[in-house]
Amino acid sequence: MTPLEELWQAAQCDPAALSDVSITGDDPQLPSVYRVAALANGVIAAQALAAAECFRERTGRAQQIDADARRACVAFRSERYLRVDDGPAPDPRDPVTGFYETRDGRWIQLHANFAHHRAGIVRVLGCANDHAAVTQAIRGWDGAALDQALGDAGLCAALIRSPDEWAALPQAQALARLPLFEIVRIGDAPAMPVGAGGAQPERPLSGVRVLDLSRVIAGPVAGRTLAQHGADVLLINGPHLPNIAPLVIDNGRGKRSATLDLREPDGRASLQALLKNADVFVQSYRPQSLAARGFGPEDAARTKPGIVYATVSAYGHEGPWSTRRGFDSLVQSASGIAWTEARAAGQTNPRHLPCQALDHATGYLAAFGAMVALNRRAKEGGSWHVRVSLAQTGRWLQSMGTLDGGQAAADPSIDDVRDALQTMDSPFGTLTCTQPAERMSVTPPHWALPPVPIGSDEPRW
Repeated sequence: MTPLEELWQAAQCDPAALSDVSITGDDPQLPSVYRVAALANGVIAAQALAAAECFRERTGRAQQIDADARRACVAFRSERYLRVDDGPAPDPRDPVTGFYETRDGRWIQLHANFAHHRAGIVRVLGCANDHAAVTQAIRGWDGAALDQALGDAGLCAALIRSPDEWAALPQAQALARLPLFEIVRIGDAPAMPVGAGGAQPERPLSGVRVLDLSRVIAGPVAGRTLAQHGADVLLINGPHLPNIAPLVIDNGRGKRSATLDLREPDGRASLQALLKNADVFVQSYRPQSLAARGFGPEDAARTKPGIVYATVSAYGHEGPWSTRRGFDSLVQSASGIAWTEARAAGQTNPRHLPCQALDHATGYLAAFGAMVALNRRAKEGGSWHVRVSLAQTGRWLQSMGTLDGGQAAADPSIDDVRDALQTMDSPFGTLTCTQPAERMSVTPPHWALPPVPIGSDEPRW
């Protein structure tokens, strides 16, 4: 069974629709022992087919979808290929982010791209706020003890584990009991169209209103994907929350952007008002964070019966790490992916995948689940909760097995992929950025709006 077939079957979608998809290309497309191209092409083809099924539900018109592994892998590196006025985008990586060897010969990864995360790490280590001091301080810790201390402090780190070490942890065992993704009915509502605008929409998601409460990559990719199929996506950011400039640009394509302070009653009231007229709510805050503000999935279903609520998390919604902060690279480190890549390369220091594959795949999966749920809502009604996580996606990638010699594949430069890029004028300058990877014969995916700075728009539909 191909990855697309796995996803389509798991979502309980009509298998006859699979004949509308043509899949080309294979691994390796990038230097990795993992089947990154199979993952990328599978999730991109699945969300494209879900969009096509939304269009078919609305218009009765079918279309052909072409999904190519090379183009999918280019899309999985969208932030890497971003250029602003022909120059590189700002480097999002903080100098303290990276791998460190501990006292007992283990390796740990720190993630410090947000200033408050870096400050917290330095506080736990009791050292100066620079790379050399952090390196020296970590030499005084055993790996597991430091991993525990940083996790307990709500900071972003991961001990480098082998797949067997990861599998022995209660968190991995909790994930093993869960499916790759969930599309769960959480409330009653009458059947309603996929989106407003009558029976002849121009695009699969024309008239669909999406609230995007997410940052960094996975959640924003979900919103960006819905936007490329015609949804009206409104990004909501807290005015006090930090952002990473190149990711705001890359993942802001197709979206409007507003700010609301959910710590304040007025901000919560404004979000409630927006929610009453929304179709989809995407969020990537830690589990229970938004519920504490009154915006959990059940809260949203009461406010707007018929809502499709998509939750993106790092380590899943069950298990002792369900509230642990995490990013793609940390999940790679914790779960054995970075260990496996290093062993294949014959090196002791860890090695990540050649792209943020868990982030991108999880974002596309969230969009896929949301569109499947919109189609279900049109047929049978209901409010729906879509759940995905980086760790569950990573587990799926690992289950696909490894490739002998996969790391010998070429690492494509921007000049190698120009045919899969486009230019776009924006308030940030002229952008060179990735095209949507899939090709659709009737409703070609595209972004109708350029990215804009955070807070450029009013919080209204």
